Amino acid sequence: MDTEGQVVVGVDGSDSSIEALRLAARLAPALDARVHAVACWDFPQMYAGYVPPDFAAFEAAAAKTLQEALDKAFGANAPDGLSQDLIRGPAAEKLVEAGTGARMMVVGRRGHGGFMGMHLGSVSSACVSHADCPVLVVHSERGHRTHHLWKGSKGKGETKA
Repeated sequence: MDTEGQVVVGVDGSDSSIEALRLAARLAPALDARVHAVACWDFPQMYAGYVPPDFAAFEAAAAKTLQEALDKAFGANAPDGLSQDLIRGPAAEKLVEAGTGARMMVVGRRGHGGFMGMHLGSVSSACVSHADCPVLVVHSERGHRTHHLWKGSKGKGETKA
């Protein structure tokens, strides 16, 4: 896939991925780019060997999640040139691949998995670490909390001469 001239957005349906879509749509014109929404899906390995895989059902669920996220982000006002893609495989790996040659990648800070209190999720961390394009990590407005300063750091406005 030719990603040149695209802002690739990782979409999993979380609030932060919907914010990532909205921000990508605002940034794309300044980058002379189009928004390309990517949703990754895979058959959970923990079921391998126990349950016959219904790949069509997993792909359909990912397609529904992607469409719902696009609807929440844009409604009837989708940006011009918006494209979308469903990719089977691990999200971190496939998003890094999808971002090859892109102008920018935008991902949410944390998706549906992970542990509370983490500052970055595993997918956003992998994208920041391995993508060959600039990566912007977005917090959702609803999920954002004010964090305390690290132990030993100076408070606001405090400086030592």
